[in-house]
Amino acid sequence: MSRPSDTHSIEQTRPASDCDIAYVGYRQSGQAIVEKRPGQERLTPERSLALVNHSPSGFEWGYGGSGPAQLALALLLDYTDDEAFALDHYQAFKTEVVSQLDCAGSAGRWRLTGAEIDAILHETPGEPAAPSI
Repeated sequence: MSRPSDTHSIEQTRPASDCDIAYVGYRQSGQAIVEKRPGQERLTPERSLALVNHSPSGFEWGYGGSGPAQLALALLLDYTDDEAFALDHYQAFKTEVVSQLDCAGSAGRWRLTGAEIDAILHETPGEPAAPSI
């Protein structure tokens, strides 16, 4: 993912304590669930759907379709709380991160930390990210 421009950097949009945040995805009765921790706050697609309607049926991961695009937008929107930043970067985030989240490993669960998101967003071209997903 290309490095954010100096005029619109992620550091300008989120509190430093967000590095303690983690997003956890899993399936419950066949439905894709994403929680923000600590606190087990459920992430829903409504806020991201107001910006771009890729998947009104909800989130998905593990491939490059509309459900993963909605999740990528929702994750960046929630993490940065910056609509313009999320809109500028969610497609690359979908391709590089959300499409790679393991659907089957660890009973279909994945975890993405704030530190991993920061590392991905600050990656320079030609320098691969190494999230533990």
